[in-house]
Amino acid sequence: MTTDRKALSREYKETPRVMGVGAVRNTAQGKALVVASRDLPALLNRHRAEFRLNGHRNRALQADWNSLGADGFEFVVLDTLAPKDDPAYDPAEDLRTLEELWVEKLSPFEPAGYHRPRTPPATTIPRPKEP
Repeated sequence: MTTDRKALSREYKETPRVMGVGAVRNTAQGKALVVASRDLPALLNRHRAEFRLNGHRNRALQADWNSLGADGFEFVVLDTLAPKDDPAYDPAEDLRTLEELWVEKLSPFEPAGYHRPRTPPATTIPRPKEP
C-alpha cells in the first residue's frame, strides 16, 4: 500500500497544472469575476472554500453567493496556457496578459460584473526645487 501511495503522490506532483484564465460566473445575473492562475483548478477550489466560509474578498460576489447559493454560480475555464519545456519559464507575465485580454473582452466591471472599474494611475506633479 505504501508504494501505491508514493506512486500516486509522485504522479500528482509530476502532473502539469492547468494554467490559464477562468471565471466565477453568476448564472442568474450574468455577472462574472475573471481570474488567472498557474493552477486554475486549485484557484477555483479556493474561491469555493472562501464562499463556504463567508470570507470571499469580493464582498459583492460573496453577497450574491449568499443570496443565490452555489447553484446560482458556475466555475468555467476561459483559456489555458500551454506549459513550456523551458524550466526557467515564468508564466506570470503571459497569465497577466491573458487575463487582461479576457477582462477587456468580457468587460465584467461593476455593476454588470464583479471587477471594479480601472482608474488611471495618478500623475504626480514634480515639486519645484527650493533655491
